[in-house]
Amino acid sequence: MKRKTALALCTNACLALLVLAVAAVCFLPAGVPAASLADRVYYNGNREGCRVSLMFNVYWGGEYLGGILDALDEFGVRATFFIGGCWADDNAALVKEIAARGHEFGNHGYFHKDQSALSLEENREEIAACGSLVETLTGQAPSLFAPPSGAYAEQTVRAAEELGYSVILWSKDTIDWRDRDASLIYRRATQNVQGGDLILMHPTKETLEALPSVLGHYARLGLVQSAVSATIAGGGA
Repeated sequence: MKRKTALALCTNACLALLVLAVAAVCFLPAGVPAASLADRVYYNGNREGCRVSLMFNVYWGGEYLGGILDALDEFGVRATFFIGGCWADDNAALVKEIAARGHEFGNHGYFHKDQSALSLEENREEIAACGSLVETLTGQAPSLFAPPSGAYAEQTVRAAEELGYSVILWSKDTIDWRDRDASLIYRRATQNVQGGDLILMHPTKETLEALPSVLGHYARLGLVQSAVSATIAGGGA
């Protein structure tokens, strides 16, 4: 009798655990939890290192790219240019110039769409089309994807991962496309800057004006301006 009672208690305990597990799954939010999804995206690089990265999203502003490249050359540093596919298609010579100067390319989608609103297949198409064009023009296959406007969802991250990309956001945003103020851009790019920061910029006139001062500030702090792939090496979001 004791043996049967013990067996019954054990069986009931197992059933109770099973019910709790099923209930937990049923009450989870639909899709991938936000924290889990965010863990698959880089908002910063390795905080233990001394590297920082200026990342330029490019769908316009080609008239300022030459000056930006010159400023980077003056300081002997590399940056990462996240290129829009439709822009690259119309500006092949500038894309090749960025490559010739030794900079890293990232993928910024082909048509600057809201990737969070696209299906898995549509995300794949946007990312793959841009990556293929950049590789054709430069011989460099991008491995970093920055979703336009920072908009992403599970299907965005999944599509990027399936295509071999790491998804990149930022830790500092200069908002230079909106606030055309060189001093404000400088402050946003340098205030409380630390190793691992990913600093978002665009090719604007005021960004070009601020860039030498930004790079000089990093150098004085002992921070090394690097391509994004180097800054995220060994550390994630």
